[in-house]
Amino acid sequence: MILVALFILAYIYPGLLSIVTILFFIAIGLVIIDFILLFKQKGISASRILPEKLSNGDDNPIEITLQNDYNFTAVLQLIDEMPFQYQKRDFEINTQLSKHNKKKITYTLRPLERGEYYFGSLNIYVNSPIALVTRRYEFAKDAMVPNYPSFLQLRKYMLLAFSNKLFEYGLKKIRRIGHTMEFEQIKDYVNGDDIRNINWKATAKRSQLMVNQFQDERSQPIYSVIDKGRAMKMPFDGLSLLDYAINATLVISNVALKKQDKAGMFTFSRKVENKVVAERRPSQMNKILETLYNVNTDFSESDFSRLYIDVKRSLTQRGLLLLYTNFETLDALHRQLPYLKAIAKNHLLVVIFFENTELQKLTNVEAHNTFDIFQKTVAEKFMYEKKLIVNELQKHGIQSILTTPENLTINTINKYLEIKARGLL
Repeated sequence: MILVALFILAYIYPGLLSIVTILFFIAIGLVIIDFILLFKQKGISASRILPEKLSNGDDNPIEITLQNDYNFTAVLQLIDEMPFQYQKRDFEINTQLSKHNKKKITYTLRPLERGEYYFGSLNIYVNSPIALVTRRYEFAKDAMVPNYPSFLQLRKYMLLAFSNKLFEYGLKKIRRIGHTMEFEQIKDYVNGDDIRNINWKATAKRSQLMVNQFQDERSQPIYSVIDKGRAMKMPFDGLSLLDYAINATLVISNVALKKQDKAGMFTFSRKVENKVVAERRPSQMNKILETLYNVNTDFSESDFSRLYIDVKRSLTQRGLLLLYTNFETLDALHRQLPYLKAIAKNHLLVVIFFENTELQKLTNVEAHNTFDIFQKTVAEKFMYEKKLIVNELQKHGIQSILTTPENLTINTINKYLEIKARGLL
């Protein structure tokens, strides 16, 4: 650009030709010096450090390490070729790196679709302080990282459980009101023990108060049942309802195993698929994770009759079924209610469906004209129908969770702990 400007200046003002000629050769000299500075050695080294796998719906750190072997401070422009799922072609990072120095740069990616994510080249454009020539470096070509259900969310709830901080996220202590517990031992009475558990025969023999000690019933089958029909493809905050259900399934399966229950799962739409039999093996979580990785919607109308037939045929032991689905209207529920009632006869069924957060926003907006009033009225009608669905399920003895997608996991854990504490299973 400088050389072009000099030629234009000489053309407009011929009297300045000698000055322009001198400036021209100075510019050529600077370009040559800049070229030599940049290309006489390989001055920049870089690498991209990717995680072994991405966590769906979470911020995943991507680390880039840089090293400058030049004898000057380099001005760098980093352009990382992201996977096509992001449809982002203008991502760049501008930075400086002093001579013979190293630097780490970290940015985050939030994937919203499970599957394989292919990274292209890491391109680095370097300028010297003269800034007349740019050199391009290319590193880390063609890397693939699989995107799995949210294992970062799984780790978060594990850490909260170990640090006893789950109550801060909405988990409540549930008073135990049932006696579906296994006898463990007879022990001395201490203050705080339930007087209803006093063993009078042992008390008479020992001449001191003795109580029966119980422990939770264990090894109960807990199944997460995921509807992968088209109703679950609805997006919220970039993730589909199906992916919210998948992430919650991963966490609740881990919680169930930690509570000494057996965790399993399966999906359904036109037929029942992706079945993992409820067990308590060390490899169970990995088996569930790998199965969830391959779950995708088939955009079909879900067949609840096939679900009932398969549950009746294959699940002989009574268990807890956490059914992730979505009903927008009471009529939609009534079409499937006979099958839900039939399943609930032999199992403890919890139907988990979603609040429409977009409709909730409309109900909170102040109406300024007739169209706003119409929108707000329709939104309130659909929100009210969701509450009617909860009442209808309760009327037939079926438990339910109506939740926003972002609170799905914590509300599901709450319900599971409540069921365990009350001995409903």
